[in-house]
Amino acid sequence: MSMNDTPSGERVHIGFFGRRNAGKSSVVNAVTGQELSLVSDIKGTTTDPVTKAMEILPLGPVVIIDTPGFDDTGTLGEMRVRRTKQILDKTDIAILVIDSAEGVTDADKELINIFDEKKIPHITVYNKSDIAAAEISENEISVSAVTGDNINALKDMIAALVKSSGNDRRIVGDLLSPCDTVVLVTPIDAAAPKGRMILPQQQTLRDILDSDAVAVVVKEHQLAQALETIRSPRMVITDSQAFHFVNKIVPENIPLTSFSILMARYKGFLESAVRGAEAISSLKEGDRVLISEGCTHHRQCGDIGSIKLPALLKKFTGSTPDITLSSGRDFPENLSGYKLVIHCGGCMLTERDVLHRRDIAGSQGIPFTNYGIAIAKMNGILERSLKAVKG
Repeated sequence: MSMNDTPSGERVHIGFFGRRNAGKSSVVNAVTGQELSLVSDIKGTTTDPVTKAMEILPLGPVVIIDTPGFDDTGTLGEMRVRRTKQILDKTDIAILVIDSAEGVTDADKELINIFDEKKIPHITVYNKSDIAAAEISENEISVSAVTGDNINALKDMIAALVKSSGNDRRIVGDLLSPCDTVVLVTPIDAAAPKGRMILPQQQTLRDILDSDAVAVVVKEHQLAQALETIRSPRMVITDSQAFHFVNKIVPENIPLTSFSILMARYKGFLESAVRGAEAISSLKEGDRVLISEGCTHHRQCGDIGSIKLPALLKKFTGSTPDITLSSGRDFPENLSGYKLVIHCGGCMLTERDVLHRRDIAGSQGIPFTNYGIAIAKMNGILERSLKAVKG
């Protein structure tokens, strides 16, 4: 997978924050080398977050986010500030842009406090060095978006911060040795994108190959024959929707798990998702359940979120829960009244974004799990599927 093909959820999200007219958009344009954001002397030119996936040397594949001024006023201004705070929930690296001539303001101090509270690594950038000098300390830099002074140095600082704050999690590669054989069960149904595999399957396949292991990709009806011809496969990984069928075919001595369970592990919420799945057993008639997806797509007949999961919940619990669906950015902040949140694998979301959603639920005492873990739980194979990912 090239840098241009890197999905948004795997890109470092770099947000530029600050007051109106501090020069955020000018710094963004200088760092990216593109006219990404509209620049004007009029305060509040940036009215909505501007997001762009791109490659920047020496950073590599990133998502750049230019945000509205944090000191915006009025009803619309308050909405823009709220949008800016929402952006922070998926920001990996924050860049605070300060007008050198104006100096640090209360709005800037509030942003720094939020960065610290959310544990977001950040750099303070004093812009307009061609107009006024600024005293700087560690993790600060003085630049001029107009002349380009110190812009390359800023990019180097961002790259160093990205490197130091990165994680070394693998989807499955840390469980494998070179030449291990892994069987991937990838059903092709009406919901599968034409001409390509779904993203978790692509990412898992790439991680296997990066580990110098061998991947064998089959449809579910080909699995039995494949296992007869493959000598001692290290693991079988299946799409969650085929879990029940695949479990009957794969011998107990062969580790079995799902793409969704691997994604929960990769995104850092496997243990909490396993605990959250326990709530399924206590669901009663009319209990509210939120089924949420990180991406948006046209729901078709047989859709896992709107059709298959509700049907499986009804069969497992013997009751009919009250299902609410959400997708994309539409994840509710207020979860009062819900008994459970079942989230997708989160392949299109950053780790920070997925964990933020989990933490929203956790702060309100709402159990949080994901599709694969819920399906494994309801099929009685969760314990088996977890053994496969514990190394």
